[in-house]
Amino acid sequence: MGLGKIFGAPSRAEAALSPGQVPSESSTASSLCTIISKISGVRRTDIVNVAVKRLVELIVEGASVLDLCVEGDKLIEEGTAAVYNKSVKGVKLGLAFPTSISANNCVAHFSPLSSDPLSAQKLAKGDVVKLRLGAHIDGFAAIAAETSVVSDAKEPRDGPAWSAAEVAMRLVRVGNKNWQVTEAVSKVAAAWDCKPVEGMLSCPQTQNVIDGKKSIIINPSEGQKRDFETVTFAVGEVYGIDVLVSSGEDGKRDHTVSYQLKMKMSRGVFSEVQKKAGPFPFNVRVLDDEKRARMGLQEAVQHSLVRPYEVVYTPPNTFVAAFHFAIALLPGGPSLLTHPPAHQQNCHYWK
Repeated sequence: MGLGKIFGAPSRAEAALSPGQVPSESSTASSLCTIISKISGVRRTDIVNVAVKRLVELIVEGASVLDLCVEGDKLIEEGTAAVYNKSVKGVKLGLAFPTSISANNCVAHFSPLSSDPLSAQKLAKGDVVKLRLGAHIDGFAAIAAETSVVSDAKEPRDGPAWSAAEVAMRLVRVGNKNWQVTEAVSKVAAAWDCKPVEGMLSCPQTQNVIDGKKSIIINPSEGQKRDFETVTFAVGEVYGIDVLVSSGEDGKRDHTVSYQLKMKMSRGVFSEVQKKAGPFPFNVRVLDDEKRARMGLQEAVQHSLVRPYEVVYTPPNTFVAAFHFAIALLPGGPSLLTHPPAHQQNCHYWK
């Protein structure tokens, strides 16, 4: 059974606005400027990209998955803490997505607690490792995901996903539609005899929201194809693009190994969550009393105050590679806010 302890707020883009409030074109442009100045070039240091690069260096044979998760969160916290010399009233910063380290056919969101049975997991030679983390400054988030293969150039695994990610980067531009990205990612994966992981979403981002409504879907089911809305990319939007490719024949997820909560809730736990994480995903690890937190989140889930990020797998003996990048659609053209730094020169292939 996959064990993951990442939770997030259920609110989507509309929850960020008061009833009847519509974001103006000028406010959107201002938000873009804020995102780029605060996240992409803080003191000439991109917090997220630096953290990803450091973690890639630590993904080696024998490395502890739990230690990597803790180290990733620490790097983000230290990076955001250094943005200002002193605290700024009303401005919050820190983790926008807890560090997760998901190996082989584990799709995403594996971030164990020290008390979990699988917290002792070590990386082995040939493991295909997906790392994901994010930072935010004043509610503007930057999230990135990267895939690294442990110590084994003879059995590389991540080339198809990186190729698909590069194509997606070029298609998320003003005037294009979400289905163009969907179709192109599937074609690239097929060229490598692979499949995108079924039903994965890429969403627009605004202040305090990382899962807006105008989504891109990868490898949709027939039902999703019928029901999914067609959207056109517009100036002023920022998207977090998720590209996950499986070596399996159909890219389907094995839902029988999804992790489900079986815990109760207390008012104190939810108050602590609001204070420490705000609208962003969090790991139970950040809460003061793990045992109390584990017993306390079920009621919040039942009442849709928080939602668990499931840890799901593709079938045994398959591999999943993933990349996530943030892209802003500016008047002068698309601008990458985060991107995988290690694979532009070091790309691996299944074939």
